[in-house]
Amino acid sequence: MDDFERAIVVIYESTGGSAESNLFLQAIEFCDRLKAGPPSTLLRLCLEHLHRCNLVPVQFWCLQSLHDVIRLSYSSLDDLPLLRASLLSFLSDLSFLASSPPFLKNKLAQALAALIRLEYPSLWPSPFLHILSLLPSPAAVDMFSRLLTALDDDLISQDYHLSSDDVAAATRVKDAMRLQCIPQIARAWFDIASLYRSSDPGLAASTLDTMRRYVVWIDIGLVANDVFLPLLFDLILSHITPEPLRAASAGCVLAVVSKRMDPHSKLNLLRSLQLYRVLAESELVQKLPALVIGYASEALDCYKRLGSENEGSSSAMEILEDALPSVFYVMQNCEELDAGNVVEFLSDYISTIEMPSQKQMVYVGRMLEVIHGQICYDPTFRENLDVRDKIGKEQEDQMAEHRKDLFVLFRSVCRVAPDVTQLFVRSLITRALSSSDMSVEEVEAALALFYRLGETVSEDGMKTGSGLLREMVPCLLSAKFSCHSHRLVALVYLETITRYLKFVQENLQYIPNVLAAFLDERGVHHPNLNSLQGAIVQYTSSDWTSKDLKCTGFEDGSHAFEAIGMLIGVEEIPPEKQSEYLAALLKPLCQQVEMLLMDAKVHGIEECSPKVMRAQQIIVAVNALSKGFSERTVTASRPAIGLMFRQTLDILLQLLVTFPNIKPLRNKVTSYLHRMVELLGTVVLPYLPMAFKQLLVDSEPKDMVDLLVLLNQVICKFGTSLESILEEIFPTIASRVFLTLSREFPSGHASNTEEMRELQELQKISFAFIHVMVTHELSSVLLAQNSRGYLDGIMQLLLLTSCSHTDVLVRKICVQIFVKLIKDWCSKDIDEDRVPGFRSFIIEKFASNCCLYSVLDKSFEFRDANTVGVSLILFGEILSAQKVMYDKFGDDFIVYFVSKGLLAGHCPQDSAEQYYQHLQGNDKSFKSFYQSLIENLRQQQNGRLIFR
Repeated sequence: MDDFERAIVVIYESTGGSAESNLFLQAIEFCDRLKAGPPSTLLRLCLEHLHRCNLVPVQFWCLQSLHDVIRLSYSSLDDLPLLRASLLSFLSDLSFLASSPPFLKNKLAQALAALIRLEYPSLWPSPFLHILSLLPSPAAVDMFSRLLTALDDDLISQDYHLSSDDVAAATRVKDAMRLQCIPQIARAWFDIASLYRSSDPGLAASTLDTMRRYVVWIDIGLVANDVFLPLLFDLILSHITPEPLRAASAGCVLAVVSKRMDPHSKLNLLRSLQLYRVLAESELVQKLPALVIGYASEALDCYKRLGSENEGSSSAMEILEDALPSVFYVMQNCEELDAGNVVEFLSDYISTIEMPSQKQMVYVGRMLEVIHGQICYDPTFRENLDVRDKIGKEQEDQMAEHRKDLFVLFRSVCRVAPDVTQLFVRSLITRALSSSDMSVEEVEAALALFYRLGETVSEDGMKTGSGLLREMVPCLLSAKFSCHSHRLVALVYLETITRYLKFVQENLQYIPNVLAAFLDERGVHHPNLNSLQGAIVQYTSSDWTSKDLKCTGFEDGSHAFEAIGMLIGVEEIPPEKQSEYLAALLKPLCQQVEMLLMDAKVHGIEECSPKVMRAQQIIVAVNALSKGFSERTVTASRPAIGLMFRQTLDILLQLLVTFPNIKPLRNKVTSYLHRMVELLGTVVLPYLPMAFKQLLVDSEPKDMVDLLVLLNQVICKFGTSLESILEEIFPTIASRVFLTLSREFPSGHASNTEEMRELQELQKISFAFIHVMVTHELSSVLLAQNSRGYLDGIMQLLLLTSCSHTDVLVRKICVQIFVKLIKDWCSKDIDEDRVPGFRSFIIEKFASNCCLYSVLDKSFEFRDANTVGVSLILFGEILSAQKVMYDKFGDDFIVYFVSKGLLAGHCPQDSAEQYYQHLQGNDKSFKSFYQSLIENLRQQQNGRLIFR
């Protein structure tokens, strides 16, 4: 053993603590010097020791170093023929491969893959042919799979590599492999799977696992044929096939099923697979959930891409619906299934249904059963959830996240089949009341669905009790479940009652039932809801200490306040009593906030202070309480109620002044402002300037989004009454928002950060803000003296966005803004235009760039079934813009657009003349002509555009 080998062994053995520290440091230093030396010297040293040393640590260190040298110092190597020959000799040494541990063979495969990336095929055409010649020896087969896997991991797979160099190298290697050896490799996969399926099923499985990775880009006919597919299905269907081999075979079939191709070809492929052989056996379905879901998803994708009117779509739907029972079985019986993928698939499926058939009604019922089963808590944690210890809280958080997409799916099902959904929920509630067989978890889930059902009912439907609700809600109000003593059941029961209180407001005979539910053992006297018992007292007391401030929902009392508001808000209560009840709640709450404000002025209060957290809860409670009252009640019939809410607003707004930087508190006050805008009407206007001023303090992108959402609501509510307020705050908004948005946003991976998502959201809401302003006759705000300096930048940003934003709906909004501004600021007589230069900007920039070049771009889809709807909406707005420009600008617009736009874009003269004629005609004729014109110009230009 020489010094080199001894140093590596010392390093290796030190991981077990047997090497002395000084010796270990010397060994590290020795090896680091070697790595820092000339790459060719290190290369020769590693190759020499690989050939003559049998010590695994030394072999691994050498292979690792070779891998690094190839990746990082390839251009400095002068012994490349030696490197190629040596690597191939290791590949050919079957005894070496057979005796080497897996990690050593993986490292050899990585070194080979790194060299292939750089040299194949021009400098090194032989590696694949060489290893193919060694098959079917087990050691060679194993190395064959490891090499292809390493090549996929390090180069070919599109999941990991984003740089242009990666893409170019992967394309070069794949193209060369297709020409040289992919058919031989595919044949080798078949031969290996056939040969080793019985004698070495693990080897066969690893081979098929590798093949699965390559199906995505090789010729599909090499594997989806009359020879290979029967082998794969034989392995899947045979009862003696080991599970890893069965799973690998199914993975290959799934890769075939998922391969991208046109929908007609995909439909023929799905038919040819005869996958009913798998779907017919529940045991196989349970073992191969990914294949079942993938098959059904591809059938659905075919249906959507073909379009419901295409003759092939019915066949695609038939394949899909034949697979649906297995999808439901998978969701109900496979614990390790990724439920998110299945829920996404089911959501896509339900979105295709408009008028469900009888067969689809059955599937909807099964879907509801699946949803109910999926949202049930694990009974293992029943006690933890009842006492809500640390584990119980974690389970609640996890379930809340898990349920999000399932509840979205449930709402979609409600939309498509409301009657079936109501019947299903009623049957669950009826069974829960009439039988003790349903578990705590099943009852809680049933009530959760009843609650969510209320989210899908219109306000009128809620008040009248549409469908079965007139029967179900009274049943709920008098219900007492056998497991009502469990905290989860009690909480969701009270939340569900609160959801349906508008029904009670219209059917006053049920008020005693509601009061009973809140006041008896189901509510404040529930043995396990101590935090609800006296929640009102806690809120209305001035004791800021020893309160559990981390509870949510009914446990923080907010739902109780909402229920109380609903009950005392009915106009059947005498005005003086109503004022008395409301004052008894609002007055002590406001006093607590006033005490906090005084305390803060004297002593100062930290953001994390329990007092600040309590203030947030008070705002939530007041907000919830206000939901029981209408604008008509508080402004017209009973203004004394409105006065109390105004006084409360005045106090709560002081929190923004005293605590301008506490974002959670700011959010709660903003939410209350939203509610007061709707409740108080114009009475709230005097409070807005101060509120907006404070909300602009230290505002980050997320804060600005919240503010703009509030402004949009206020503008929609009050219109031009807001003009003077907007003129005052718009310059600050423009300086904060539009300067931020004027910089270029990154794309791809760099855009998927929290910061970028916030900026993208700010971008969308900002354009919506401008749109709301101009469509509510407030475009003059942009022309106010303090805002003029931002006008040019805003117009440029609107232009860029209208032409090239990735979200078509955002582009539509920007086009609509320009159309409204043209109507507001321009006259048929240029001397009467309100904004000098705006007419020229529209004619010379907007017309050509947005109305012509942006639709000529190939990214604008007229035919793609997935995007054609929104694209045509945008196209319609662009056509409207041209009509408006012609109306306002006449020949000035026509001459410039035809000469500088159409004719410059190689539009034939006769087509340009027809454009003028169709522009003056009806909208339908103009749309048909202009779309045809754009498509013809695209063919001439082959999608190459220059935006001016």
